[in-house]
Amino acid sequence: MDFTGKVALITGGGNGIGRATSLGFAGHGATVVIVDRDGPAAEAVAGIVRQKGVESLAVTADVTRTEDVRAYVKAAVDRFGRIDCFFNNAGIEGRVAPTAEYDEAVFDAVIGVNVKGVFLGLRHVLPQMIRQKSGAIVNTASVAGLVGTPGMPAYVASKHAVIGLTKTAAGEVARQGIRVNAVCPGPVDTRMIHALEEQLAPGDAASIGERYQAAQPTGRYTTPEEIANMVLFLCSDLAANTTGGQFVVDGGRTATGGAVTNLVSR
Repeated sequence: MDFTGKVALITGGGNGIGRATSLGFAGHGATVVIVDRDGPAAEAVAGIVRQKGVESLAVTADVTRTEDVRAYVKAAVDRFGRIDCFFNNAGIEGRVAPTAEYDEAVFDAVIGVNVKGVFLGLRHVLPQMIRQKSGAIVNTASVAGLVGTPGMPAYVASKHAVIGLTKTAAGEVARQGIRVNAVCPGPVDTRMIHALEEQLAPGDAASIGERYQAAQPTGRYTTPEEIANMVLFLCSDLAANTTGGQFVVDGGRTATGGAVTNLVSR
């Protein structure tokens, strides 16, 4: 798990899982490029990384815009010369509503960030890794990419698509020294799950959180750092022959059928 001399690029790196992973890479010696549409949050994380004595660059970008994606890749390569690890992580949850009532604009927004954003990241990072003849990519999928979650049609569709993109890209570049995997978090103790709790029970989100955590085999949400640990492993030489896979970190939720909780039932 030694990333000394390596350059790690993380999208959605200003908050939540992306923040934890940025700090994790830095703690293991990597130079870190932090990309987020929330520029001040990205810069704040970069500042923490620098305090650890590690080089870091913050880039403000919208992952749905080709020009922004080209720009964050160029910024990383211009500054540090290469990209060894790419955590293609930026994502949004959308709204909770039945498919028959789901807002088209919200659907488009979720697909834009969670699918197009992941595609564009692959599209513009892979050529650099192909030139290097090396690299490791981890895309953020979800347990929602493995099973259905009633009430989240856009999110579920997007995360199934991420797993498809992961498998396709992995097969294309394996002989060129590049590995592509997906991490599939269950509920993680970040803004996203708490926003979903609030949607389900405005003003009483804590009751939803207690119920959901009680339903976990481990009795709690996963921490961002636990997801980060899986990402670092998949990017490390310890996973040197691991590609095209999806790796679940969910406290046993999918193993017991818990991922199919009906979010539209009150």
